[in-house]
Amino acid sequence: MKDNDESLYNDYGEYISRLEDFFDDQTMSVHLIEKNPPRAKRGQPGNWDLVKLSDRLLTRDELDAIAEAILETARYDPESFIEIEEEGAAVVQLRNLRIAIATRPFADKMEISAIRPIVKLNLDDYSLSDKLMKRLESRAEGILISGSPGSGKSTFAAALAEFYSGKGNVVKTLEQPRDLQVEEAIVQYSPLDGSMEKAADILLLVRPDYVVYDELRKNADFQAYSDLRSAGVGMIGVVHAGSAIDALQRLILGGRVELGQIPSTVDTVVQIEDGRVSKVSSLSLKVKLPTGFGGTQRDLARPVVEVRDFERGVLEFEMFSFGGEKVVVPVRGAVATPYAAGRRDRGTPGESVPISVSYSKKKVTLYAGRKYAKQRIEVFADDQYLLTTVIGRNGESSIRIKTRQGSTLVDAVEEGAKITAKVAE
Repeated sequence: MKDNDESLYNDYGEYISRLEDFFDDQTMSVHLIEKNPPRAKRGQPGNWDLVKLSDRLLTRDELDAIAEAILETARYDPESFIEIEEEGAAVVQLRNLRIAIATRPFADKMEISAIRPIVKLNLDDYSLSDKLMKRLESRAEGILISGSPGSGKSTFAAALAEFYSGKGNVVKTLEQPRDLQVEEAIVQYSPLDGSMEKAADILLLVRPDYVVYDELRKNADFQAYSDLRSAGVGMIGVVHAGSAIDALQRLILGGRVELGQIPSTVDTVVQIEDGRVSKVSSLSLKVKLPTGFGGTQRDLARPVVEVRDFERGVLEFEMFSFGGEKVVVPVRGAVATPYAAGRRDRGTPGESVPISVSYSKKKVTLYAGRKYAKQRIEVFADDQYLLTTVIGRNGESSIRIKTRQGSTLVDAVEEGAKITAKVAE
């Protein structure tokens, strides 16, 4: 292998150019799969199409050549690096391209996926309310950014990182792989000797004001996030979740974070959909009688984590210990009945189902909880039957707003109707 960049380009530039030629201004990612035509995702986060770039089928030999060019260029290019290299798999940061390479025995056929950020935004581009901007500037120190894959979570996290850096704070990131597009003043860290916990220990020595953790998946990730937050570091965590409450449930399931520590670990959850902030939730801890518990018996009072819609101040969920288990209770729209997070107890026909409703530009989501997973429920607005739906494995049911059922449900919510549900007979 030659040492100078010009010789390096002459050796492998043809293959790198072949990969780059698949991109245009609207291309988010390119997907090259053996015995398939090249395809690309084009559009914006939350609004993209998978398009075929040609009819020609890719061969194993040409994908091998492109993969070799990617790996060898990354080894010698000072602005590129190999993040992961295992038998059958590699993850490479090649300048501004994040590339995943999979081959046998890891995959049954060779695949190269290259992702390029096409959107770089700052907080002003999100048109956030003055109330939320004030919270981000002065109060929010434990933030979770949640959303589905491709929704724009990392883009918002990068904008938030640069916002705090621009306020005179020392900002670092913890990533695997390192793909956030941030300014030069922000140093990006990856696992040290394969461990995010070791990397977090080093981070404490450099005394950051804020750390962006992209992304939280394993128990060790949540533990490292919690430890850094407990040490007084402002934390911004990115997590795959369909809703804010799903992100919070990932904190408590398996004992990742103690219930009483949740508000001091996470005080703000920002839900991203279609590249925009669709919802913000705030958390606080109170000692009270949980909503839905009958009577006023003082011995039933307990520490309760309240989850509120931040902009409206409306209480939507409560989290507390019940019967020795951590429970999450929706309290909007119906009298709440506690259910244990992760339990498989099934509802009985005719049983009242505690339900909450949220909606975005494309879909309306009914959240009933995992207790009712795979069960049919009937939904009512002010006791008038609206629809029957099946609750998914994650405790939710999503309906497209363009359908008659979806539009009817949204109309009922916007008119202030009381939304209730029961298990179908």
